[in-house]
Amino acid sequence: MSVFVQSTPAQEPRSSESKKIAILYACILVVMAVTQLFTFDDFLVYFQSLGLPLSTELTYALLPTLIVAEVFAIPFLLRMRLSPAFRCVSMFFGWLVAVIWILLTFWLASTATQVSTVGFLGTLVDLTPGWWAVFISLSFAVLVAWSSWGLWPGKRTGK
Repeated sequence: MSVFVQSTPAQEPRSSESKKIAILYACILVVMAVTQLFTFDDFLVYFQSLGLPLSTELTYALLPTLIVAEVFAIPFLLRMRLSPAFRCVSMFFGWLVAVIWILLTFWLASTATQVSTVGFLGTLVDLTPGWWAVFISLSFAVLVAWSSWGLWPGKRTGK
């Protein structure tokens, strides 16, 4: 018995489609994380201007949490060698990204907040807020649900 955590290879995906969907979602997260980090200072000011019903400290904590979740969701999606516990944590981060974006885009679409961009790509590209952004965020949830189903890290019980 070893006291150190052992990395294990990922199980085979349930279908080739779920593997492709996971790679697509990972690519989306990489692009989002890179553009958000590239414009981090401006993105922090943008987040403060959203008028979220959170304290200033929580608003400032939400942005790094979102970016960290986007980065840490990638190992599960790309089926990297991970410990079983971190594989579950990485899957959770994929869900966390989808939930945060659903809540943020719903807030932007339902309030009359006047901002120039949704924030999917930081402040690098102006994407006008609207209900389309809520549907894009919901599509993130569909992608992560499909990926989680296909790449489930636990034991599988039959087919």
